[in-house]
Amino acid sequence: MTGIRLAAPAPGWSIDADVVVVGSGVAGLTAALRCAAAGLAVAVVTKARLDDGSTRWAQGGIAAALGDGDTPAQHRDDTLVAGAGLCSEAAVDALVTEGPGAVHRLIATGARFDLDDAGAIALTREGGHHRRRIAHAGGDATGAEISRALVDAVRDAGLRTIENALVLDLLLDDRGRTAGVTLHVMGEGQHDGVGAVRAPAVVLATGGMGQVFSATSNPAVSTGDGVALALRAGAEVSDLEFVQFHPTVLFLGPDSQGQQPLVSEAVRGEGAHLVDAAGVRFMTGTHELAELAPRDIVAKAITRRMREQGADHMYLDARHFGAEMWERRFPTILAACRAHGIDPVTEPVPVVPAAHYASGGVRTDLRGRTTVPGLWACGEVACTGVHGANRLASNSLLEGLVFAERIAEDIAAAPLDPPAPLSGTEPAPLSGTEAASGTAPATVLPLIDPAARAAIQRIMSHGVGVLRSDAGLREAAAALDAVHRDALEAAAAGHGGSERPGTGRGKTAEPGVESWETSNLLCVARVLTAAALAREETRGSHWREDHPERDDTRWRRHLVVRTTPDRSLVVTRTDGTDFPSTAPREQQQ
Repeated sequence: MTGIRLAAPAPGWSIDADVVVVGSGVAGLTAALRCAAAGLAVAVVTKARLDDGSTRWAQGGIAAALGDGDTPAQHRDDTLVAGAGLCSEAAVDALVTEGPGAVHRLIATGARFDLDDAGAIALTREGGHHRRRIAHAGGDATGAEISRALVDAVRDAGLRTIENALVLDLLLDDRGRTAGVTLHVMGEGQHDGVGAVRAPAVVLATGGMGQVFSATSNPAVSTGDGVALALRAGAEVSDLEFVQFHPTVLFLGPDSQGQQPLVSEAVRGEGAHLVDAAGVRFMTGTHELAELAPRDIVAKAITRRMREQGADHMYLDARHFGAEMWERRFPTILAACRAHGIDPVTEPVPVVPAAHYASGGVRTDLRGRTTVPGLWACGEVACTGVHGANRLASNSLLEGLVFAERIAEDIAAAPLDPPAPLSGTEPAPLSGTEAASGTAPATVLPLIDPAARAAIQRIMSHGVGVLRSDAGLREAAAALDAVHRDALEAAAAGHGGSERPGTGRGKTAEPGVESWETSNLLCVARVLTAAALAREETRGSHWREDHPERDDTRWRRHLVVRTTPDRSLVVTRTDGTDFPSTAPREQQQ
């Protein structure tokens, strides 16, 4: 327990529940539905609308051994190869053996997948898979269909939901156990402003942190809120250095920022070719699977080709599909390309790698338990050990589904003890002026001015992107530490300070959604950079130019990061690929 929390007003309202689920993607809504089915009182808190998270943007599909001749063992092998030696084999076994049943339960919930001519689930192939095992819906709108089905089920079940609510911090009782969350509801409704959901069980399913980079496939809500909250609460995070850059995001120009349109891996799965401006394929000879190599290999090959030729993008050529196939199989991608003046039917599509998925996150065990008692995590915010150093295509939706079910089973298996009296970390009345002036308690974290957001993203894209080096990472770490230090010094000085134009540095900010998000972004950026600097090898989606080889002797192990009460970061290494127990140390004796 660090005692650190964001500067925020005291909660003006509260509700009680057995379980509060934070997030409304496949992981969060599955956990909520399963907990409710077990008779638990559930509250779902989501940052935007119920259907507005990362799940709805998933194009390709969900991977599971559903086809004739395919087996969980084959799915396991492909997952382990993609993970580059760092997967937890027990976690992968759980994923691939429970995956087919979980998909069928999702269908029973109402999800409608595309069918083949025989009426069976239509399956396609993506990078890293040796078989067709990707179930899809609406051609290339799988996430949207899964989201629709789960949202409908939640509404039909009458679950309590709080939309447009940014989670702030974890409430802890005086034993260090979870007691709920504080949150800020944006806009008018039954609840508004800062409030609290008091519950002895909290499930984090907040998604990713792609917005820490200038260009990403992630939606605007993906600001690392769950990871930052967990760190402030004393939880451990792991494998954060392994950020997957999707190889084929639609190139919109060298200065494009924010969420970029994704060109699904399934396009390559159906036979599209990666080519340079001269039309030369460059993946043949690079890997036995060519364009269907694991994502880290394809992203590196594209980046390497761009550097060799001084180009700012490559091309994906699928003109041979013809108009009918594009319109039937990839209508969403076709529409996105044409909206930007590109017609894939008649011309190659310009593509570039962009931040896509965090393989690491809040460290959990096989039941989704974190190192904070009463706090579970699933989906992209979690590090279950499934993905290792690089996620296999379309394993993300399956991981969210399988481990959400495991969490619900774990929570329902034992009676939930009511929280003890709250610890001193419970928010006390605090005005924005007090927070900015430094008169607030020492546990309150001064907020970062929203003007620093673009600077943080530039720092991360420049120094902690696809290509990394000691010099670039140290420069990024120093720049991020300067933003952090300036906010602390401004708060200690008792005034806002003089802002450096265009950076937001030199002054603290009033509590609000933008300052809370920017503070979370800085938190996860510092941890990600520290982990990337510590790992002196190239493995999976972590590419160090100064350490270009994989080093199993020294680095076939995980990095674990936690925050101390004085706000410093502690980075440690595990003894091997297995994670230590998440139980409190006194319970491990």
